[in-house]
Amino acid sequence: MKSFVLIFSLLFTVSVQSQKTQQMILHFQNHFGNEMLIPEQSYIMNRDTLTINRFKYYISHFQLTDIQEKKVKLPVQYYLIDAADTNSTTIRLNIPKGQYRSIQFLLGVDSAKNVSGVQAGALDPLHGMFWTWNSGYIMAKLEGTASSSQIAGKQFTYHIGGFRSHNNTTRNIALTLPSSSDTFTIIADAKKWFVGSYELMIAKEPICHSPGTLAVRIANNYAHMFSILSPEK
Repeated sequence: MKSFVLIFSLLFTVSVQSQKTQQMILHFQNHFGNEMLIPEQSYIMNRDTLTINRFKYYISHFQLTDIQEKKVKLPVQYYLIDAADTNSTTIRLNIPKGQYRSIQFLLGVDSAKNVSGVQAGALDPLHGMFWTWNSGYIMAKLEGTASSSQIAGKQFTYHIGGFRSHNNTTRNIALTLPSSSDTFTIIADAKKWFVGSYELMIAKEPICHSPGTLAVRIANNYAHMFSILSPEK
């Protein structure tokens, strides 16, 4: 009987230890270049004056790589980061206890969820990030006004979506974690939408509201908008 109790106790201890978790906190800090992005605030880009009204993007499919190169996929959840809602910019992840060297996530909403019917929470169409059942979710949105815009109200509106094959605008993001801390600040620089492999000029292309070539080009740019804020900064 004593042996049975001892074995049971050992198994119970191992089971509890295997379930030990820790919390990782991610603060998404939105920027425009070297400045903090604040809705309704103006920024200078080249000779253009931009006022950003909306900046939103979906984050999902977190995965971690530990110091032994073991990959840990977390349960899939969807988060909508909204520059106008400070409550949305902090994500708390319950992760297996360990030391991690990098984090990966998806910018956008995967194709399966795009065709899975009515969603709730962050994916609720009431958030204004959903087109139709055929065209799916807007992965990221940037809106505002610019002195160079040639359309009514000097507006520019980029609603970037598309989940099918060559029109896919989701992007896999991988960032190296700088330390063993459990709290990290991830910078999302909206200025990167305009530079990179494609030079996006508001004067020529102030609107993108559907999947296609322009949306993919902008997605290729915004794939580079994330970075980890170094602890010493």
